[in-house]
Amino acid sequence: MATTPARLDPADLLAVGELLTDEERLIRDTVRKFADEQIRPYVGDWFERGVFPARELAPELGRLGVLGMHLDGYGCTGSSAVAYGVACMELEAADSGLRSFVSVQGSLAMRSIHAFGSEEQKQQWLPELAAGRAIGCFALTEPDFGSDPANMRTRARRKGGDWVLSGSKMWITNGSISDVAVVWAQTEDGVRGFLVPQGTPGFTATDVHGKLSLRASVTSELALDEVVLPADAVLPGVQGLRGPLSSLGEARYGILWGTVGAARDCYTTALDYAKSRIQFERPIAGFQLTQQKLVEMMLEVEKAYLVAVRIGRLKDAGQCRPAHISFGKLNNVRTAMEIARSARTILGANGITVEYPVLRHANNLESVLTYEGTAEIHTLVLGEAITGESAYR
Repeated sequence: MATTPARLDPADLLAVGELLTDEERLIRDTVRKFADEQIRPYVGDWFERGVFPARELAPELGRLGVLGMHLDGYGCTGSSAVAYGVACMELEAADSGLRSFVSVQGSLAMRSIHAFGSEEQKQQWLPELAAGRAIGCFALTEPDFGSDPANMRTRARRKGGDWVLSGSKMWITNGSISDVAVVWAQTEDGVRGFLVPQGTPGFTATDVHGKLSLRASVTSELALDEVVLPADAVLPGVQGLRGPLSSLGEARYGILWGTVGAARDCYTTALDYAKSRIQFERPIAGFQLTQQKLVEMMLEVEKAYLVAVRIGRLKDAGQCRPAHISFGKLNNVRTAMEIARSARTILGANGITVEYPVLRHANNLESVLTYEGTAEIHTLVLGEAITGESAYR
């Protein structure tokens, strides 16, 4: 018996969403509803004023279950990689700053404690962070060392039974509002991670102002001036760069999904605008050049979505490699940036205002392009994967 084909959805023409499980679609729709009701009406104003109400939103995000949602136990939901990915997609469809907050909290700060912390550290911090009652940050990047963390200058030395940390960190999301900072420092045994609570003497955080990107996000510089920590402040489960880099891999995974959301939001905004904007006595959606732009955007959104689903399935199967993550971040960020720029042209002058999300997404994506690994670094990761030759030096 013949069946009637399903109606085409302009926002998902290939019905990539049908590749998701019922649970994954439920998470997608729940997070989308939260973003539509709690974020979209206000985020343009936050962006314009350069503020992010983290203390108010963190408990709401905790109740939503997205903080550390891919971790097990300690108040975390233990969701699949794809479920975490679709949550990131819907969060970044609202704003990259929102997804950045969730990524830093869950994939960087919480994941580092979950993977490398002592049981006491896990019990102390993870339930609070998962509930949004506490906020965390992840401090690896320094003013002079971003892509080359092996040469970081922050040092930790032993003094009796304590540790003493000195140095500085830069471009730290959530830095000034964090209850605990996961700070990575050089020691005589290699790079180690330390938990530095807010208010520790010698530890200060100063917000970065004058940003033209990620304005609805807190970005800080951290200074550590002979900060004395007890012996149990160190993360005991890892030594060397494997620790911070493995957590960065988790954050990059969230980005390759998140940027699909930003790209989709730009495309659907342009599509809706084109259908309602009348010029020469007809909607501009009826003009060939506009249709070409919209079709190109749609094609690239769907391809990026497919890339994200495939990498997510590999991750859930335990078969995801760093090169796969680099593939997704490099491709999907670049795709989202191109879509944002094309969408802005359809909106004309309206596209530069905060009334529409397109240029806000475009500006945010300029930061997403370079954090958690620049396009150049991911290109070299992929180059080594396909040639077997390292070209970093």
